[in-house]
This record gives sequence, C-alpha cells and structure tokens, in this order.
Amino acid sequence: MLYHASVELRYPKGPFALTLVGLLSGASIFASIIFSLLLFLSIDDNPMMQWLFGSLAVIFELGKFYAWYEFGERRAHRNYPGALISLVFYGVLALISIGGSIGGINAATNQAAAHVHQASSKIDSYNAQIAAIDAQIALNNEAAQKYIEMERIATGVRQIQKQNSELRRQQQALALERDSLPVASQGSIIGLIESLAAALGISSGNAQLGLVVFLSVLLDLFAAFFVSVIGEELRFRHYYQHYRPMISPSSNRDIELPLRLNLEETVLEEAEPLSVFEQVCQLLDQGELNCSKKAVAKRFNLKVEAVDELFKEMLAQGVIHQKPNHHYQWLGVAAV
Repeated sequence: MLYHASVELRYPKGPFALTLVGLLSGASIFASIIFSLLLFLSIDDNPMMQWLFGSLAVIFELGKFYAWYEFGERRAHRNYPGALISLVFYGVLALISIGGSIGGINAATNQAAAHVHQASSKIDSYNAQIAAIDAQIALNNEAAQKYIEMERIATGVRQIQKQNSELRRQQQALALERDSLPVASQGSIIGLIESLAAALGISSGNAQLGLVVFLSVLLDLFAAFFVSVIGEELRFRHYYQHYRPMISPSSNRDIELPLRLNLEETVLEEAEPLSVFEQVCQLLDQGELNCSKKAVAKRFNLKVEAVDELFKEMLAQGVIHQKPNHHYQWLGVAAV
C-alpha cells in the first residue's frame, strides 16, 4: 500500500537574504519607535515624565512586534485561542503605535508647511505695503486734479507731485526687498499634499491627514511583514534540522507528486524513495516516532486531511489499533 504526498523542495534562506530582512525589519521597527516617542514625549515637559513616557513607548513598540511574532508561532502550532489572544494584544498596541506615527509624521509635515507659510506671509506683507502706497498715490492724484481745477497748480500740485515721487521711491525699495527674499523651497511632501488635494477635490488639511494615516499604517504593516518572515524562517530552520522528511531527490528541481491513495499499486522500484506511508511505518516500528497524528504531522509537515487519510489506511492495513480513549497503538507490520 503506497501513500504519495506533495513534496516542495526548499532550503533555508542564505546570509544575504537574512541580513536584508533583518536590516529592513530593524529599520522599520526603529522608525516606528521614533514616531511613537515623538507622541509620548510631547505629553509632558517634565524630564522625569518624559523619560517614563518614552520608556512606555519603547515597551509598547517592542511588545507589539513580539505579540505579532507570537501570533505566528501559536497559529503554526494550531493553538488558535492563543493566537487570537496574541492578535488582540497586537491590535491594541498597533492602534497606539499608529497614533504615535500619525502624530510624528503630522508634526513633521506641519513644520514643513509652516516654513512655506512663513515665507509666503513675508511676501504678502510686502505686497500689502506696496498696494497701500499705490492707493495713496491714487488719492494724491485725485487731489492734484482738484487743485488743477481750482487753478492752484503752483501751490498744491507741486507739493503732491513731490509726495508721489517719495512714495514711488519707497515702493521701489519695498519691491527690491521683496524680490531679494530667498525663495522658500517647497518640500516634496507639501507638493504631494497639494497635488492630492487638487486631484481629489478636497482641502489640503484633509489630504495631509489621509496621507499621514496611510504612511503610518503602511509603516506598521511593513514592519509586521518582515517580523513574520523572520518567524517563519526560524520555524522552517527548526523543521529543516530536526523533522525534515527522509526523501532524497534525484535533482535540484521541485518534485510535485499528486496526493492520492493507490490501492492497486504494489511495490516501488528500488531506485525510488520510500513513500510517506512506508516511512511512517518504518519509524513507528523502530520506536523513533510516537503513534499520534500530531507527531506524524509535525515530523512530515503534513496537513490535517493528509494525516487523517494516512491513519485511516494504517487502520485498514491493521498496523495500528485505536484504543477506547481514541489514542492509537502501533501493532507492527508483523501483525498484518
């Protein structure tokens, strides 16, 4: 009786991949901690309280990512209640972290926007003064027209012309000062916010809020993804070193065999590897494997459905026996 299973040949990640994943996860976690610190440190100006709140921010951040790692561990071991508890802890801490990231990124964008607005306000101030001088010159011209109508050119008009000349000199001086101001460099983030506001037809404030929330959530998801990659790699390395199936492929290419139960097939050729059914029987007979579904699934990395089918076939072949407490007992190949 033969039992063929799908086998995916995979090897542990190399030093380059592990180093890159470690750097990316470390950088994203560090950035998330910094943004959370910006929020918690702004709560109080007292140095002692800042130190306490800063420590709290670091504890929350590290605890959040460990909760996500623990979620992957418990889910891999099919401890779904424990995985749900870890996921709830991660969700609560992630909300706090996202709030800190929103506060930190929003503060940075507000500072960049304030710099642009400050430079714009100076230019507006000069423009207002120049406009006021234009208005004064216009009033003087109206007064000069009245003096001309009253035929008092010598006394009134000349004085007004002198005042207008002085006002124009002041206007030119203000224009030169305005034009000599350094050009306010508009950061790319401000340009992006204004472009989003124009494209979506919303205010700059709403566009800034949406962008900040998106970046904060993306940062958390980015860090969580790489933490998951590290956890999965650690679990795979443990399996690779201790529970890897005893299969010797003839090449480096992936071998994909359909999962099936062939009742008519008898014996494999000597060059072919042992089937999973035969491997399980061999290990049980040698006492190297416990007669339980959990032990077999862990040793051969099989799904629940595949293990159920395997144990059904072993019961049908008479090599195992099911006790009244639903546990299984190995009888041996000689019992068939």
